[in-house]
Amino acid sequence: MNNTKAILDLAKKTIDLQSKAIGNIANLLDANFANAVNAIMEAKGRVIVTGIGKSAIIASKIVATFNSTGTPAIFMHAADAIHGDLGTVQDNDVVICISKSGNTPEIKVLVPLLKRGKNKLIGITGNTESFLAQQANFILNTYVEKEVCPNNLAPTTSTTTQLVMGDALAICLLELKGFSSTDFAKYHPGGALGKKLYLRVEDIANNNKKPQVNIYADVKEVIVEISEKMLGVTAVLEDNKIVGIVTDGDIRRMLNKHDSIKGLTAKDIMTTSPKTIETGVLAIKALEIMQNSGISQLLAIKDNTYQGVVHLHNLINEGIL
Repeated sequence: MNNTKAILDLAKKTIDLQSKAIGNIANLLDANFANAVNAIMEAKGRVIVTGIGKSAIIASKIVATFNSTGTPAIFMHAADAIHGDLGTVQDNDVVICISKSGNTPEIKVLVPLLKRGKNKLIGITGNTESFLAQQANFILNTYVEKEVCPNNLAPTTSTTTQLVMGDALAICLLELKGFSSTDFAKYHPGGALGKKLYLRVEDIANNNKKPQVNIYADVKEVIVEISEKMLGVTAVLEDNKIVGIVTDGDIRRMLNKHDSIKGLTAKDIMTTSPKTIETGVLAIKALEIMQNSGISQLLAIKDNTYQGVVHLHNLINEGIL
């Protein structure tokens, strides 16, 4: 039996209900949200995020987002907190407590313990009349009419709104702190994402061979240079200045045009005014230039001096493309 349509309809309905719930919490935002952001900004300590059950999983993800966007944060499980982990919270920390109902037993035990100190408490809850809401300094309302679960039991829509509220906090803090892509790179040095933020043209060009020929080099020498350096290209120099470029494509066009290559030089077949890029530029910019120009190599320069080649395959191998 083909039930593809039924499955897709159900998935679309689920996503639609979730999106409407997210739109609704945007309408519930008030001064509490701005005050919560300011409290975190002014705190000299970290952000401790806690919860129980599925809310604890959301809390852990919010902590990861905070840390990667410049807001130091630590996850503390609410159940563990009342069994020894409360020492995680230091005097200058701000605490975010996440609970859909705001009335779970662990939260009712934990919150008074937190209130004994001077820590600001931010409550993310769907029940503004709950114990958590009454005790919190700031309430972030994540009310949902019902879970998308057909039995209205499994935490689904409620955890989605909690996650979105955490993201909203993180992005507001990021903007207010002026957290830049350079700062982001410091926290994401590994993988393709990090490379897009810190890998520079010189990091690639310096690891490649450096193909180059004189403007008056004969075609055989040009072909040998391209072949030996294995980049499908060579720079053409005159008095140590770039005057052109010869690619595999130029060689093919030459062979189609001339019955004999005797007497031909690099000057006869080169492309003048080749695309270049400064070595200090991010490698992701090299990719942008290549894509916009429909080419696969760029000549790298520093202070107008030829430094080498960056090839599209280099960017692919680095995971940038």
